[in-house]
Amino acid sequence: MQITSYQREKLKEELPHRQEDSNKGDYGKLLLIAGSCNMCGAAYLAAKAAYRAGTGLVYIYTEECNRIILQERIPESVLYTYSPEHWEADQLKEIMKGKTAIAVGPGLGQSHCAEEITRAVLRSQLSKVVDADALNLLAKHPAWYEERNGSMIVTPHPAEMSRLSQMSVNDIQADRHACAKAYAKMHHVIMVLKGSHTIVTDGTDEYINDTGNHGMATAGSGDVLTGIIGGFLAQHMVPFEAARLGVYVHGLAGDDAKKERGTYSMMASDIVEHILYGIE
Repeated sequence: MQITSYQREKLKEELPHRQEDSNKGDYGKLLLIAGSCNMCGAAYLAAKAAYRAGTGLVYIYTEECNRIILQERIPESVLYTYSPEHWEADQLKEIMKGKTAIAVGPGLGQSHCAEEITRAVLRSQLSKVVDADALNLLAKHPAWYEERNGSMIVTPHPAEMSRLSQMSVNDIQADRHACAKAYAKMHHVIMVLKGSHTIVTDGTDEYINDTGNHGMATAGSGDVLTGIIGGFLAQHMVPFEAARLGVYVHGLAGDDAKKERGTYSMMASDIVEHILYGIE
């Protein structure tokens, strides 16, 4: 069944409800696993996007080399770091406790350590959004699906979808709807197939997004989307709705950024600054 889009003027009704008498713990605790060395920007963009989407607390799990810059750029986040040479699975298991969702993949890299981290996330009972390098690692190890627990949202662009599905990009683009639905149904995931008119499907229901523009085809835009979806997931939204609303809000922020920046000079950070801008 195809699901209709949102209306901007009624968007607040779709967002996680906020009460006057509340605290940050009421709005979710997202564990963001992102950023290998020289890729701290991915963690920064995703974390800030999650906060802009209303998340109460964002915990960043990243390589030690990113500590100083992330502490300076986004002091609102709680930072956990690891060394790839001395990574400990028990540390990550302990960090996962008490969180309400996980987002993994932006700038993570594809090292052996990144493999072990991704596999541990898939085994977790927490709801999760899997993106970027974590998707590429999953494509290399499809048997990991057999170990997976908890609900899972995957957010590939066409090239990542090609690696996941073993289909060519041309074949995917020729029938995006069928490819997205088939993969979602086969692996019991929520599929977010990115592109013009991003598709969100669980294999049965399908949402085709109508927000966004070509100015959003810029480095870091996908990291922003991961942060938004992860943030909604952390706020206890149903996974399909978190993905659908996240895609819509991401595109809407891009459309608002376009009014200020145009499409040529738009950056991912411009999209972040327009997330839910003026929605009250």
